[in-house]
Amino acid sequence: MDLGQCTLVELFESGVVRFSDRVAVTAEDGVLTYLELKRRSDLLAAELRAAGAGPGTLVALLVPRGARLLIGVLGILKAGAAYVPLDPGYPPERIAWTVEDSGAAVIVSAPEQAGTIADSGAGLVLLDRLAPEPAGGAEPLTEGTTTAGSPAYVIYTSGSTGVPKGVPVEHHQVLRLFEVTRERFGFDENDVWTLCHSAAFDFSVWEMWGALLFGGRLVVVPLETVRSPDALHELLRRERVTVLNQTPSAFGRLAAADARSPERLTSLRVVVFGGERLEPAMLRDWFERHGDENPRLVNMYGLTEATVHASYRPLTVDDVDVHGASPIGHPLPGLVFHVLGDDGRPVAEGEPGELYIEGAGLARGYLGRPDLNKERFVDHTAPDGTVRRCYRTGDRIVALPGGGYGYLGRTDDQMKIRGYRVEPGEIEAVLLRHEAVSAAAVLPHDYGGSDVRVVAYVESGARAETLAPELGEAAGAALPPHMRPSAYVVLPELPLTRNGKVDKERLPAPVAGAASAPVHLVDGDGPELTATERRVAGIWQSVLDVSEVPADADFFDLGGTSLSLLRMFEQVNEAFGIELEITVLIDGATVRALARHVDGALPTSPALTG
Repeated sequence: MDLGQCTLVELFESGVVRFSDRVAVTAEDGVLTYLELKRRSDLLAAELRAAGAGPGTLVALLVPRGARLLIGVLGILKAGAAYVPLDPGYPPERIAWTVEDSGAAVIVSAPEQAGTIADSGAGLVLLDRLAPEPAGGAEPLTEGTTTAGSPAYVIYTSGSTGVPKGVPVEHHQVLRLFEVTRERFGFDENDVWTLCHSAAFDFSVWEMWGALLFGGRLVVVPLETVRSPDALHELLRRERVTVLNQTPSAFGRLAAADARSPERLTSLRVVVFGGERLEPAMLRDWFERHGDENPRLVNMYGLTEATVHASYRPLTVDDVDVHGASPIGHPLPGLVFHVLGDDGRPVAEGEPGELYIEGAGLARGYLGRPDLNKERFVDHTAPDGTVRRCYRTGDRIVALPGGGYGYLGRTDDQMKIRGYRVEPGEIEAVLLRHEAVSAAAVLPHDYGGSDVRVVAYVESGARAETLAPELGEAAGAALPPHMRPSAYVVLPELPLTRNGKVDKERLPAPVAGAASAPVHLVDGDGPELTATERRVAGIWQSVLDVSEVPADADFFDLGGTSLSLLRMFEQVNEAFGIELEITVLIDGATVRALARHVDGALPTSPALTG
């Protein structure tokens, strides 16, 4: 089968013929064979077509991680439409905006999420919990007019003007990605992949189809397990995972869990890094335990506009002693990297410049953004006089002496937070809606241990202790968790350069108590703190760098991130001499809730007040 001329559905269906009884998906809400996944997605596709979905339409997908998510993705594609993934953890305002901006004709939702989009105006198809398959299965579906050039999905990324932008990616572009990487990785039906990332993050495209296109098994990892390195390590061992995909920040925590565990990950054969800059020195301890051949570690630079991954660089023990640019290797076949200066001309060998990408993996452009398309998808005249269509990435790279390229950082202000691209302008636009804010600037701040969080600086005459909670409420209502500032620094004036731009070098570092993210009290002020609660609160103050921690305030509302949550949990376990799993906080991450679990894990329960 010519992968350049077929669709994702056609290739999946050919796999069903070969692997019908093999398990395709393992998840908390069910286990599906390839045949069961086919039949249930056929049922959904038929319902979607009856609701008006088909070739040329977009269907929003609001389903939590689980087997139902895969049924949703395949059902939408089988109906001939493209899916627009919506993270259930995003604010209702953000979800509603994405549905409207995409022009989605229909929304596929889990029943428990349906209330979030009740007023969208789009048709609604509820994806019920996995139910017994009807006798005889679903009627076979034909794909209609879907072609290799049809959009498969539209993923939204952060926008520099304050407006997120949708990136449509076509079937043949996803298939090309696997066609050029299969030989490098040796993907086949014996592989077990994890789905660790949100469907709204394009790393998930690589995870889902890496398993389903080759007859492998996809293990959908619960969110609480993703956030617990020890639990994730145990899952990788138990499920015999062979292919793992991680941001470097997340892998650093997993590597620490691996060092603590007496169990080896004997099935793991490859780890793929993506989503953010990799510092190879962080891998020193891992390489000392495992070497660099089993598993292999591979760094892949990429971006949504170039279909997930654009380069390939196997990592070795020798890399840990190399400093400077992060090695990203060579472009994947079919892609060309151009390193250009500010004048749009190629830079001298060994000089840094902006990366322009040319080739078959490039998206056609942003959804409904013609002006931005002209700015980012540009024509580049090569030295031989030919005109090449390129994507202007905004990333600075350099050709390395030993071959390949090294990543240096951004040419603009875009940040990488927990693997997501974040445009400060989008956050600043939310802050500037507040009547007391006359100017705003947003920067990343490293709190240690690769725990990079967003810090907001606002110009206002209002009192910080009053303004910060109000801004936090606004950010919480409009922005996904990874984009919400962890701290708010209120200044009478933002420092400016001679050119009138915000002088970021002169912005003060956030300090404990200067201003913090909003505090939401669950049960009011509550009773007097117990001794355990006071000790837990003290650890939270240190990790979060805040002056006060109410017992019923949510960790994430106080400015916490997934990484700082892990660091806090490690310190709590060490301080009390216990081994709690982070999953105990699935129903709420508050001092009071955590202290109850701590008391329950101690030999005695010191529920003392004072």
